[in-house]
Amino acid sequence: MTDEALRELSDHMRVHLADAVLSAEVTLGELVITVGRPAIVRVLTFLRDDASCQFKQLMDITAVDHPGREERFEVVYNLLSLKHNQRVRVKLTTDEDTPVPSVAVVYNTANWFERETWDLYGVFFSDHPDLRRLLTDYGFEGHPLRKDFPLTGYVEMRYDDEQKRVVYQPVRLTQDFRSFDFLSPWEGMTNVMLPGDEKATAPTGAPQPGSKS
Repeated sequence: MTDEALRELSDHMRVHLADAVLSAEVTLGELVITVGRPAIVRVLTFLRDDASCQFKQLMDITAVDHPGREERFEVVYNLLSLKHNQRVRVKLTTDEDTPVPSVAVVYNTANWFERETWDLYGVFFSDHPDLRRLLTDYGFEGHPLRKDFPLTGYVEMRYDDEQKRVVYQPVRLTQDFRSFDFLSPWEGMTNVMLPGDEKATAPTGAPQPGSKS
């Protein structure tokens, strides 16, 4: 889809949704539209039903966390029109306490997308039919994709083969923070010697790189 076609779509939306569209720009071959939070249901309904839009598929809903902003969350809706071979990204902003209207009445797939966004970011969707956590376990505290979510101090649930039951235990990181010096493209492969690996130790009896056997 050409930038010209995307700009025509942007102009079409500005005409029909002038009070709802805060900004619209074509960036890297994609149309990105920012709308007011209260207008999201009306905007997505228009994009779905208008003959010049026909965005019948909601591909995804997610969020981006900007902790330094007053409204720290950007909620992002990615739409697809098969009829016109177009994509559009719709965004709005909100904070930790202000709910976003659910669009499950517009797109059925929004049900689980909004549940996932609530679970991982803590964005609340008003009028959602069943806003429960989706990926974390029952009783989980916090929202793990927030940038201020601590990496320690929480518990996780897992099945213990020895005890034959579900147990709770402190969350553990699988590895400590690692500092890479980028001297070797094969860092960590200690059982073989490869060209360019200046740090590895040759296995016993193996020739050094570049040496004659």
